[in-house]
Amino acid sequence: MNDKELVAIHAAQQVKDGMCVGLGTGSTANYFIEALAKRYHEQGLQVTVVASSVVSTIKAQQLGLPLVAIEHLKQLDLYVDGADEVAPDLTLLKGRGADLVREKLLVQASEQFWVLVDSSKFVSRIGERFAIPIEVMPFAWQLVKHKLEAIGATGGLRQTASGDGLVVTSHGSLILDMSFDSQLDSKTLNELLNNTAGIVEHGIFYGLTSAVFCSVNGQVQEQWTSR
Repeated sequence: MNDKELVAIHAAQQVKDGMCVGLGTGSTANYFIEALAKRYHEQGLQVTVVASSVVSTIKAQQLGLPLVAIEHLKQLDLYVDGADEVAPDLTLLKGRGADLVREKLLVQASEQFWVLVDSSKFVSRIGERFAIPIEVMPFAWQLVKHKLEAIGATGGLRQTASGDGLVVTSHGSLILDMSFDSQLDSKTLNELLNNTAGIVEHGIFYGLTSAVFCSVNGQVQEQWTSR
């Protein structure tokens, strides 16, 4: 059993009867969906789930979990997902998979947000290893890019893996991957991006984490916040 599977099973064991659970997207989230489905079928755990992407929707359907459309929800009990980076204050960098709006919408609608990672995800500051994904309106991308460059950011539009086009989100936005000065902290960056017109959403998840579960040497460690 690898670290991702171990931490996913640990999280699934803490889900309670009657919960509405948001499902993240990615390899760690897939392990969680599998572990949750196993409890649903073998232990009779009563849950409903809502998915953050087409990928996690298909995974949940294949495993027979009862899905609810995001349009029918007012709130969730729990959202569970991975992260690309975790800072010391438990600010996260997410969105390399380009599902920013749905992911942050589900996080903010949830009573709790559990983050499943391995030790390689911890960094001293957000943006240390990866550029920050910024989802922008197609007609606004040059204006947004110019404004961010004026404060020292560098980067550009995300291209498809084949390099012959641009990545477009499920609702038609483009993604700028931008790197910022290391002197800008998570709170400042979060506020800056929130206040920039033309930005639909961005990958800094500030003040949203309830707990981080991390597998270290075969043991799962938990860090909880006051959220």
